[in-house]
Amino acid sequence: MSDSTQGGNWEPRSADAQLDYRRLVKAARKLDLGPSAPLVKLAILADCAVQQLAMLLKVLLARAGLRAEIYEGKFAAIELESCMPDSDLYRFGPDAVIVFNAAQALRAAHASQGTATAGFAEEHVARIVRVWDAVQAHCDATLLQSTFALPPDSCFGSFELKVSTSLRSVISEINTGLSVSMRNRNGVLIHDVEAVASWVGRRVFFDERAWDLWKAPCSLEHLPRIAKSIADVLLALRGRTVKCVVADLDNTLWGGVIGDVGLDGIVLSAHGGGEGESFVRLQLYLRQLRQRGILLAICSKNDEATALEPFLRHPDMVLKREDISVFVANWDDKATGVRRIGAELNIGLDSLVFLDDNPFERNLVRELVPEVIVPELPEDPSAIVAFLSQLNLFETTSFSEVDQQRAGLYRREAERRESAASCTTVEDYLRSLDMHLVLSRFDPFHLPRIAQLMQRSNQFNLRTRRLSELECEALMQNSECVPLYAKLADRFGDHGLISVVVLERDEDALFISDWLMSCRVLSRGVEEFIMNHVAELAARMGLTRVAGEYLPTSKNGMVRDFFERFGFTRVSPTSNGWTLDVAGYQPIRTFIRPVQSAPSDQVSEVSR
Repeated sequence: MSDSTQGGNWEPRSADAQLDYRRLVKAARKLDLGPSAPLVKLAILADCAVQQLAMLLKVLLARAGLRAEIYEGKFAAIELESCMPDSDLYRFGPDAVIVFNAAQALRAAHASQGTATAGFAEEHVARIVRVWDAVQAHCDATLLQSTFALPPDSCFGSFELKVSTSLRSVISEINTGLSVSMRNRNGVLIHDVEAVASWVGRRVFFDERAWDLWKAPCSLEHLPRIAKSIADVLLALRGRTVKCVVADLDNTLWGGVIGDVGLDGIVLSAHGGGEGESFVRLQLYLRQLRQRGILLAICSKNDEATALEPFLRHPDMVLKREDISVFVANWDDKATGVRRIGAELNIGLDSLVFLDDNPFERNLVRELVPEVIVPELPEDPSAIVAFLSQLNLFETTSFSEVDQQRAGLYRREAERRESAASCTTVEDYLRSLDMHLVLSRFDPFHLPRIAQLMQRSNQFNLRTRRLSELECEALMQNSECVPLYAKLADRFGDHGLISVVVLERDEDALFISDWLMSCRVLSRGVEEFIMNHVAELAARMGLTRVAGEYLPTSKNGMVRDFFERFGFTRVSPTSNGWTLDVAGYQPIRTFIRPVQSAPSDQVSEVSR
């Protein structure tokens, strides 16, 4: 799956206006992305009507530059279509399969059981899991499984959830069972319909008349939110992720202007109530984002010493200086500061979210750095956290140990830059790092991080294939290829898993099917180390060439000259293909020590 167009201000200033059903219907009539737009093939299996949902998905994905082709499964035939190897579903060849279950259909099945509902939830979860098994047995599509929205029906009043056979108890049990079943399962993601219903309110989310007449799963007014929740997951699968939140300080992280009122005068209170508690709540939210792997940065018009004081001395300050990866406090314009933060972190500007209470500053960044996501924050600070949650800016399809350690990784990188400044030559600096690298075949433990890199890496990515965890697992088990990951560490600490390279035999050549790498470790010799290994492996396999391909996207220009740098020649003037004569390759010197982790005879794992 190719890279998607990821515009900066893709998130609307007014989420409600942009998710208006009538506006989206009008937009659907004007869709014309053209055949060159990246294609995503979706299949929807459901026990409710999905025609409107499919239409809304096309519009919302088109906003992100994706052309959606959608297969609508036969009504209430989820199990039948998934279990038939020759069904239209598998002939369609979907990239993702959305399994959408309506609470109204479950209600009818539950009611038909009468009082004999013991074990109903467990059996229903098992039936859904069998659908997952069938889909994964017949195709490589990623699965999105919906949860069930809790209906407003109540036969017991407040006692409802204490009755194990009541509908709401059964649905709660099913949702929990689905969540538990998919936690350790590759290739199955959650589509949380219950969260959407809770957000808008079940009383208005359901439309019983619409269900009776045409089996609509919810009110048409709220169907765009369901479509958006699906689109957000699909876009995250294709690499659209927020990597850093850039926040202003005065009247954003605390109330008041610290340069005017001083440390004791700013409004910030963890226990005193009032507006000060609103700012504490935002800081708690940002700290939670940091703990799940989102970097935090500061961009403030302030003297640095003044701006730092609350982080160091205020008793109710939740965020500390060590939580902030880049701290920019000066009198430059905010657009310059945001660009500097992106450059220091070496991440794309379209992966930044900028939070500022001042409309002037927000509009300045929108105009001068249009790639950056700039939400139109509410004036009331108590509403900001709920507003940001509603926008769902931080959707993800994975969470790994590296995410939890990301802020520390960037702090150590700052220490490396300080060390580099004290060295007289690049060679001296690289030698001083005492780098060691593990290059190993894919293994189950590292699959989540491998898939995460596959889905998120945009800049250093030769072909930008978006492979799911399930597809990465298939590569791991495929004896016809060599799927490798690289982990780098040095005297400052561990970088973690930073590169993925997939190699396949193609006649007399070893073909580089994938090569992607974290930009955090550029210019350290990692590429050279791995290319030396690739050439050596090709020679050991008796192959005469190493072949590769560079497929340009809007973001991977940094590797445009990658093959040329290693002595490859272009297959033809108009080709994206490159080739290297193994016999003529001269290994490149690096200052990286290998750490043996892979089987010593990697060649034996590739069909000769």
